[in-house]
Amino acid sequence: MKQQTKLSPEQTHTETQSSETQAVREFANADELLRFDASQTVVPPHIAERLKNSTANIAQPKTGWFKRLFN
Repeated sequence: MKQQTKLSPEQTHTETQSSETQAVREFANADELLRFDASQTVVPPHIAERLKNSTANIAQPKTGWFKRLFN
């Protein structure tokens, strides 16, 4: 059985127009996709505060990973 939509011509035109205005983006790798998504996502303030508190006690490495790898 074929599905039919019950949209008026104005609604159909609006849906087509809104889907055309969305920009198509291509990413070279997954890192770029994640960076773009992170820049578009707003972190709620209480979550940001919890992350800040939980990472405050993590010690920073004294040397870079490259030096540690070859020393």
